[in-house]
Amino acid sequence: MSLPGFQNTLLPILKYLEDEQPHKAKDTFAYVETQFDLTEEEATTLLKNGRTRLMDRVLWAITYLRKACLIESISRGVFRITSRGKMLLAKNPKTLSMKDLEQYPEYLEFRGLEKTNGELNESATSTHQSTPQEDLQQIIETIRDQIEVELLDTLKTISPTFFEKVVVGLLEKMGYGGFIKGAGSTTKHSGDDGIDGIIKEDRLGLDLIHIQAKRYTTTVVGRPEIQSFAGSLEGQHGRKGVFITTSSFSSEAHEYVKRIEKKIVLIDGTHLSHLCFDFGIGVTDEPSYVIKKFDPSFFDEN
Repeated sequence: MSLPGFQNTLLPILKYLEDEQPHKAKDTFAYVETQFDLTEEEATTLLKNGRTRLMDRVLWAITYLRKACLIESISRGVFRITSRGKMLLAKNPKTLSMKDLEQYPEYLEFRGLEKTNGELNESATSTHQSTPQEDLQQIIETIRDQIEVELLDTLKTISPTFFEKVVVGLLEKMGYGGFIKGAGSTTKHSGDDGIDGIIKEDRLGLDLIHIQAKRYTTTVVGRPEIQSFAGSLEGQHGRKGVFITTSSFSSEAHEYVKRIEKKIVLIDGTHLSHLCFDFGIGVTDEPSYVIKKFDPSFFDEN
């Protein structure tokens, strides 16, 4: 067997993780590579993203397995099989395909698929009704989803100090601080009064944005933390604040910021990964492709 199709990598990945121990992505790939008889060209030729074709397929498969909650991320680039993954592997010891993943609601939500009476809607599984442009847009959105997952996973593993620098840099890239050189800065951890970063909106620093950045994995940020941040703003005579976390906010936290006089914006992990993608934080541009369409007006002789 030569270069395996994308779905053919799903089963070897689960089998490698079957021991329930944490495994690095690079070790998982090395194992999967041994399961197929690759030519030298297939094993060494790199794509434009710097990966071999098999490596690219394995990383995509890992993303889909994670979205189906069959494996879980322990830390950056480290994965472990879940109890759900063990059950599926016991049920499907010889074959595994994307169809098997469609039984899990988390996977269906990720893929934007819906089930009616236990069956996937035809419009969701069929592509013959969509145009090539629509198919391309779906591919682009899927790539974006995968990159944003990788971004958020990485943001959760970097040091708190570096995370603070990242969020300050993000807000600067978003245009806060205008063209003022050095508009954004992080604060010293001793005596920072709960403020992790500051951005000057004018050259004299008369108007400031105060930032609090919390690199949490699963902790939900509640109202008490936002109240404390509002108190920190009061102590700094601040009127504007941004609270950024890699996890999420409780409904009480969202309701609280709506009722107070100070303007506090809450950015959770999902929103943060969207913004990092849009403003080029932790991502680089791949080669772009221009799609042309026929222009009948060019041939109008009138």
